[in-house]
Amino acid sequence: MFLKIVLPTVSTGLLVFAVYHVANTRETWDLQSPQQQPVRSPYVSSVAGAGVIEAETENIEIGSPVPGVVAEVLVQVGQRLKIDAPLFRLDDRAMKAELVSREANLSAAQAELDRMKNLPRLEQVAVNEAEVKEAQSIADRRKYEYDRLKKLFEENKASEMESVEAEHEYHSAQARLARAQAELKLLNAGAWKYDLAVAEAAVTQAKAQVEQTRTELDRLIVRAPMDCQVLQVNVRPGVFVAAPPVKPLVVLGSLDQLHVRVDIDEYDIPRFNSQAAAQAALRGVGRQVLPLRFVRVEPFVIPKRSLTGENIERVDTRVLQVIYEIDTQGHDLFVGQQVDVFIDAANPSSQETSTQP
Repeated sequence: MFLKIVLPTVSTGLLVFAVYHVANTRETWDLQSPQQQPVRSPYVSSVAGAGVIEAETENIEIGSPVPGVVAEVLVQVGQRLKIDAPLFRLDDRAMKAELVSREANLSAAQAELDRMKNLPRLEQVAVNEAEVKEAQSIADRRKYEYDRLKKLFEENKASEMESVEAEHEYHSAQARLARAQAELKLLNAGAWKYDLAVAEAAVTQAKAQVEQTRTELDRLIVRAPMDCQVLQVNVRPGVFVAAPPVKPLVVLGSLDQLHVRVDIDEYDIPRFNSQAAAQAALRGVGRQVLPLRFVRVEPFVIPKRSLTGENIERVDTRVLQVIYEIDTQGHDLFVGQQVDVFIDAANPSSQETSTQP
């Protein structure tokens, strides 16, 4: 009897206490409106896409043509540059030493060519003429001795051996005379045209090697490809850079006019029209939008890289990239900043943008 009355009563009391405790200790949340209203499309029907602000020239990622150690960085972020302005310089000591060696080789080749062009040397001609006279004198003497012994041999006053030796000495003297005369003639003829051609080719080759080294030396100074502004510097003196580098060493771009690169989902491509009005909404500025002007379409659909974090977003989606020119209207916009872009899909032929409610 006790269990039938007490237990249900205690259970009922505990249940009432639990309900009361939960009702009075539950944390209450105050409903607050968002600090900024989400951006809405200004058009009745629109094609939406995520856009990234970039330079008019696109973001030019500068690397190094050759690997090496950075010796000097010559620019700072935000600096305006003219075309061919130096950005940074690699260590060039080894290349300068090679240039000195090749310039010396060029000087030697040029000196050899000049020497051959100025042949014969007058002092050498005088020496060869004297050798010819000496050979002529010896030949005349050997001829006289040969004639004398030959006559004595005919009169049986000299042996046959003496006559033969005198004849051989005479022919040897004539051969030496002929050689001396030929050397003099060769010297007076100057350099052979084929020898000159070889010497000229050696000079040309040496000049080419010098120019090659100077070009390689100039390549160690990385320069700006156009008039632009420095957007980012990722290199420091003493850092070894590879070719190609892992990341861009310097990022350049022209900020006189900013562009927006918009990713249009492949499912929205049939609704896109380049003649339609378009606007970009800045993130963090509420409902304020900026007008866009169509520039071009890059007709190559690529895999989507910029993800928005939506649950329904597919990572295997491909996008069409469209470039618009943005009117900053006095706003400070920065390269790499994201914007939400809306393109009118209801009236694509209209160039007038609707007003933001």
